[in-house]
Formats: sequence, structure tokens, C-alpha cells
Amino acid sequence: MHYDQSWMGYGLVGGLEAGAISAVVAFLLYLVVYAIGRRQGWVPLQMIAIAFLLSLLLTASGDMWDLIYFNYTRMDSIQFLKAKLAEVHDPDNIGLRVFWEMVGALVGAGVGWILRGGDWRGALRGD
Repeated sequence: MHYDQSWMGYGLVGGLEAGAISAVVAFLLYLVVYAIGRRQGWVPLQMIAIAFLLSLLLTASGDMWDLIYFNYTRMDSIQFLKAKLAEVHDPDNIGLRVFWEMVGALVGAGVGWILRGGDWRGALRGD
């Protein structure tokens, strides 16, 4: 789903802004998933994965679709290609934006887990 990206920057700045949006959404989704999953007996990794995937669905799916579309669709007409590219915000750096959206979603869900009392020290030790 595309959201209004007209206010966002270009290049790395735009990618970091998109990643920050994904991080905030993933954090909030983790809190919702935690409230539901705690009663269902879900393990923390399930809750992190669900929050991560839902965050990508809400924030990055439009950019991911554009990235796949422009790489695998045959463009027979230059006018059609120009029209499609005009609809995309910063088409030169769409891969960078998708990467930072994925990183942001993972960081946001991870921070949600840590703030909800996740045993991050045990996870780093391998327990």
C-alpha cells in the first residue's frame, strides 16, 4: 500500500525516513501482537515475526511491488514506462528505500520485544 511519500527526501535520507516509519509501525504492532499473543501462549519469536511481517505489509508493500514490477515486467512502450515512473517517488533509489524499510521493521519489532521485558542478554549469550 502506498502512503503519501511526497514529503520524503531522496536517496539515503528518504530511505532512512521510510525505515523510521517502518520501525515505529513495527513497534506499535509488536505491542498489539504482544497483548494478543501473551494470552495465546505465543513465544517471543512468533510475536516479533508477526509484527515484522505486518509492518512490511503496511509500510513497504507498495515499494516492494514497484521494485518487483519494474524489474520483471516487459515495458513495450517508452511512454508507458514514463507514466509508471512518474507515479513513483524517487524511482532511482527504490531498492535502498525497501532495504531500509525492512531494517526499520526488524529494529522496531526488536525494540518492542526488548522494552516489553525480552531477555536480550540471554539471547546474546545464546540461551
